[in-house]
Amino acid sequence: MLSNESVKQHISNPDINQKDKVLLCLAVDVSTPKPVKNLTQIGILCGYPAIKKLNVSSILSRQKGLVIRSPDGWELTAKGKVHVKSLIGGPVAVLSSSLRGSLASITNCETKAFVEEAVQCFETHLYRAAVVLSWVGAVSVLYNHVLTNHKQDFNSAAAKKNPKWKAANTTDDLTRMKEADFLEVCESASVIGKSVKQELQTALTFRNGCGHPNSLKLGEHRVSAHIESLILNVYSQF
Repeated sequence: MLSNESVKQHISNPDINQKDKVLLCLAVDVSTPKPVKNLTQIGILCGYPAIKKLNVSSILSRQKGLVIRSPDGWELTAKGKVHVKSLIGGPVAVLSSSLRGSLASITNCETKAFVEEAVQCFETHLYRAAVVLSWVGAVSVLYNHVLTNHKQDFNSAAAKKNPKWKAANTTDDLTRMKEADFLEVCESASVIGKSVKQELQTALTFRNGCGHPNSLKLGEHRVSAHIESLILNVYSQF
């Protein structure tokens, strides 16, 4: 749900009380239950050394409805996750945290630059730019994955679709193909499955709507859903 970096930005806020700072630490890698020892280490890494002096178990045991204690440690409930989102500013903060977390796994410098700009745009509510740049970054990730792992199969599938296709060996070669066709060929070459292709086709249509002058209105939740889909189906997969 949150990265260490995102928690660092919020945990230093003097308006956030002691209890909520502990809950912020619990939101790091939110799907993993945390014993007090691990939770304390997260707090220290996130710039909250005072957590060492707290009775963390006592604090959490009083947060009825926000946390539960499983055999493996403490976890946020659904209500607790909503509470943490309210502390950090809702979907914008959560999604930008997820995107920033994905940066560490992106080795291509150009792709990383696109994602960094998309995060900045999303955080400052420049939604059209965020949609376009997050899509460009996702396509860049797919291009690199195809060239590194599926080049022969992709070129073979592309040639079947278009006999005039010249085998692609670089990213610039892949840009000769329309993005809609690229997704179709990726499915044919078993780079992505049918359901993922359909999800990305929806994202491409949305990107096209945001990339041209028109009367389309955008809101935080629609844009966050677009970015979340790209995180789940591209950034965290390839």
